[in-house]
Amino acid sequence: MQSHEVDYQIYGDDLQFVEVELDPSETVIAEAGTMMYVEQDVNFESKMGDGATPDEGFWGKAKQVGKRAVTGESLFLTHFTNLGMQKRRVAFAAPYPGKIVPIDLAQAGGRLICQKDAFLCAAMGTKVGIAFNKKLGAGLFGGEGFILQDLQGDGNVFMHAGGTVIPKYLDNETLRVDTGCIVAFQPSISYDIQRAGNLKSMVFGGEGLFLATLHGTGWVWLQSLPFSRLSDRVLSNISGTKSDGEGSVLGGLSTLFEGN
Repeated sequence: MQSHEVDYQIYGDDLQFVEVELDPSETVIAEAGTMMYVEQDVNFESKMGDGATPDEGFWGKAKQVGKRAVTGESLFLTHFTNLGMQKRRVAFAAPYPGKIVPIDLAQAGGRLICQKDAFLCAAMGTKVGIAFNKKLGAGLFGGEGFILQDLQGDGNVFMHAGGTVIPKYLDNETLRVDTGCIVAFQPSISYDIQRAGNLKSMVFGGEGLFLATLHGTGWVWLQSLPFSRLSDRVLSNISGTKSDGEGSVLGGLSTLFEGN
């Protein structure tokens, strides 16, 4: 199914929202609970599946719902359709401080692999699925586990990430990244994990026990402030403790001792 061609505009700096303009009969799909406002004539309805394959039937849609349940996302996607005769707009807000990243899937090769909570909304026709990481090490220690989101299509998709987002192009190169800082990458990039240096660095470095390794040729998108890091800092301040690094063993030990 060819994706609908939607126009859009992104507002804000660190607390962004995207306003999507819908022509008559155009549809945009979004994660449940992300809608900010909707103009008249735009009908919205929660449905099973993304609608990319309308003839797949009940069991096909149920399979999609099952996959979404595995990722921890809402079981339904909300479909916003302009039923009027004029252009109308609907806006979607980011769930926490960061950036909304618009990507034209046609220009990105038709497919992106992203962290499981990155998807915000997309033009109708975009297939929102999941991808299982086949490598045991990356699955156990890669931050996102075995499950990543798989976005396919030829239209605009909008991802959300924490802090500042930077795209980097790898030309048969290797990039080592904190496991929580990966937003998305093209399928031509291989994803694995490796130890964060020697034993001393792993225990005292504060950079976590493992780093993600991205290798190949293609684009990757990285975020400066993963939500897990933000929430850890907030919780540590609430409890009156100070984090020594999200992956530091000493950080965890100091929390235990300060709590006694």
